[in-house]
Amino acid sequence: MRNNLSILNVYKKKNIKSKVVTQLLYGDTFKKLNQSGAWIKIKNDLDNYQGYIKNKKFPINHKNTHKVFVLHSNLYSKPNNKSKICIKLSFGSRIRVLKKKGGFGKFDNFWIKKNDLKKINAETKDSFKNIKKFINVKYKWGGKHFTGVDCSGLIQLLLNFNNKFCPRDTKDQIKYFKKKIQIKKIKKNDLIFWKGHVAIVISKNKLIHAYGPYKKVVVMPIKKTFDIIYKTANLKVISIRRINQL
Repeated sequence: MRNNLSILNVYKKKNIKSKVVTQLLYGDTFKKLNQSGAWIKIKNDLDNYQGYIKNKKFPINHKNTHKVFVLHSNLYSKPNNKSKICIKLSFGSRIRVLKKKGGFGKFDNFWIKKNDLKKINAETKDSFKNIKKFINVKYKWGGKHFTGVDCSGLIQLLLNFNNKFCPRDTKDQIKYFKKKIQIKKIKKNDLIFWKGHVAIVISKNKLIHAYGPYKKVVVMPIKKTFDIIYKTANLKVISIRRINQL
């Protein structure tokens, strides 16, 4: 099955008041495990993450051709800028373009600017090249969307965009990325882990993370971040990991 909504919340329990554990972007696919009334238990094909979504009629899977490259992209009713904006797709959403006209591509019942897209197999040497697009995006537990993202979701989004696998949660990410790094040897794109939190190093002295206490994605000095998290949450860094697949 394929998600055809801009964003689809996946809940821990069969209740919209329960915790949102992750989100599916447009084009993400999943398997239906079982159904209970108005709810479906699913398994995300991307990372095998399980949870509950509200029951509706979802389309079957198909082969996507492109992915959204900008933080958010407008979907139009017609192939021009002045037509009605229907919805917005978030960075990393995947679509199947079937028709092109001028500077637009058509998929499902929408038109999207071709400049907002990359081919589905496009990759860069630096999987975190696009991370600064997310600066000031709101922090949202379970989020993976331009309207809100959490720390581990941000890591997963960027690696997935570059066609690399990444687990959803920090506890699984720290197990998956096995190369340990000493603090004195830290460099760009290393991941810094605390219990329940992760940040990405962007330079010798700075990092970026979706930081709950600041309620958004922020760039901060590394040393200052260590001090703040220890003082406010009594947490020390538990590991620094290097991703070999960039």
